[in-house]
Amino acid sequence: MRQIVLDTETTGIGEGHRIIEIGCVEVIERKLTGRHYHRYIHPQRDIDAEAQEVHGISIEWLEETGAPVFAQVADEFREFIAGAELVIHNAAFDVGMMDAEFDRLNLTKTAQFCGVLDTLKLARDMFPGSRVSLDALCKRYDIDNSHRELHGALLDSEILAEVYLAMTGGQTDLALAVEDNQQGGAADINIDESLLNAAELVVVRASDDEIQAHEQMLDLVDKKSEGALWRRS
Repeated sequence: MRQIVLDTETTGIGEGHRIIEIGCVEVIERKLTGRHYHRYIHPQRDIDAEAQEVHGISIEWLEETGAPVFAQVADEFREFIAGAELVIHNAAFDVGMMDAEFDRLNLTKTAQFCGVLDTLKLARDMFPGSRVSLDALCKRYDIDNSHRELHGALLDSEILAEVYLAMTGGQTDLALAVEDNQQGGAADINIDESLLNAAELVVVRASDDEIQAHEQMLDLVDKKSEGALWRRS
């Protein structure tokens, strides 16, 4: 099985933002092949200050280095990943950004020529309630990431490849936790029945725009930090 471990860096989150770096490493039959794909990309727009603090990439630097625009690298990028299963931490964010770039060029979406495996979802299923950021998983699996001062797409994809192989390579703490729970049994829970008769509360629901803005912020938290508590299962 051919897998491509992938990461991107962007100008920010939400509609209209662009990819400025792509990093990929190839894994075949659970072994790193040494092949990789890496490009810096001029986004043709400004980079949000918050995003620049995360990855350290500026428009001035991209212009000085002569970074191509996405249209110039789209074909080679798609050729590299075509037919593979993409392994991505918070895949919804990266695939969403990729598909937005493909849409601008009238190209087919990612799911039409690649499979996708989300290691963020995998980690949440394996370690419910625990921190599942890339840094937290490195600590859990004793993977050295001390050289990771800023987020970079190629470096993060290399680290994620190690994390993914460790996560899927053998017994995990999840099996031990299940065994402990089975031995310990469930605790008795006492419920105050008077609370069930409380007066009906008025619920003020968020607007569609507020929900979209909230989800976009959680996307960035999921990708760049310890993961949003609201989304932990």
